[in-house]
Amino acid sequence: MSDASFAIPAASGPLRIVHCFRNPIGGLFRHVRDLCGAQARAGHEVGIICDSTTGGAFEEKLFAGLAPALALGLHRIPMERSIALSDLVGARRVQRAAKPLSPDVLHGHGAKGGAYARIGGTFLRASGKRVARIYTPHGGSLHYDPGELKNRVYFAAERVFETMTDAFIFVSRYEADAYAAKVHPPKPIATIIPNGLREDEFVPVAPAPDARDFLYVGMLRDLKGVDVFIRALAALRDRGRPHTAHIFGAGDDAARYRAMVAELRLGDAVAFHEPTPARTAFATGRVLVIPSRAESMPYIVLEAAAAAVPMIATRVGGIPEIFGEKSDRLVEPGSVESLAAAMEAAAADPEGTARKAVELRDEVRRIHTVDAMAASVEGVYRAAIARRRGTP
Repeated sequence: MSDASFAIPAASGPLRIVHCFRNPIGGLFRHVRDLCGAQARAGHEVGIICDSTTGGAFEEKLFAGLAPALALGLHRIPMERSIALSDLVGARRVQRAAKPLSPDVLHGHGAKGGAYARIGGTFLRASGKRVARIYTPHGGSLHYDPGELKNRVYFAAERVFETMTDAFIFVSRYEADAYAAKVHPPKPIATIIPNGLREDEFVPVAPAPDARDFLYVGMLRDLKGVDVFIRALAALRDRGRPHTAHIFGAGDDAARYRAMVAELRLGDAVAFHEPTPARTAFATGRVLVIPSRAESMPYIVLEAAAAAVPMIATRVGGIPEIFGEKSDRLVEPGSVESLAAAMEAAAADPEGTARKAVELRDEVRRIHTVDAMAASVEGVYRAAIARRRGTP
């Protein structure tokens, strides 16, 4: 497996690229939007197929902003979250949506989008279409514990889907290693291409005068550790060190977190908000907290680093790859005590915390750019197409 960029032939013509994924929220959606924009600027024709039952007003605004880049359009169909017999119906819907678009590339993102894209792409192959089937897991089922029977079903399904895959693109070394360990070492083309950021995202964001002490931005799920963050705030309050916080996001566990805040008597200290652009949210807090139990290559960490936002994050997934030599700053996932200690230390030394944020920004700027990411992804597409057509 390679971490290197794929070279793009100088005479390469434009491609017809369709991205397929389930849920238009979070870092996966951000990744697809960045790719679509960069690919359209490079002269390719791009389209999206995704779930019609998820997302809200915020996501609709994002789709509207992306529309000029989608020459092949936006196509929304129902997609189930869990594995079900209806997935064959969903894959057929993907095939029917993709067929008139005549894609050169069908790029699946996430476990469900990857399954639909690869099955649908295989149906297209059977009808005579020459389409390259690309898969980026974005964590997905790779976060699951292989010791549980139901999870082994997912990994078995991944092995079946690999036979329908022309290339893997992993966004972190962690993700690539997790696939190799829990599924098996991939046999098709496989490479690691980290997520990238736009140049304008490296402009620092300063906290507003009325900023709260801490901030969470992301999906409201236990996988993201929001419950640990809330309990750490309660622990600090109980020690006589009360702090305030904003929580931005939406998700299946939102109601439970609101109830937890009420039960722990943190109602005056914690404010909940709907999803908001990251850089807008950053200004509302002095320190961003990423309390995740599992991640792959989280955009929120990259975005905060680029904006020089002071940050506390856990040692999970691809986060240590972002921090590099500074990964000793990370805290243990799932530990209320470790998180509370890190939050207390950050609040006690705002100047030192800000200095560390600037240091991390310089490191991220060196590696994580959208243009480098998109060029490398295109190289994988070209290599997969060439292999399918039997050319060098």
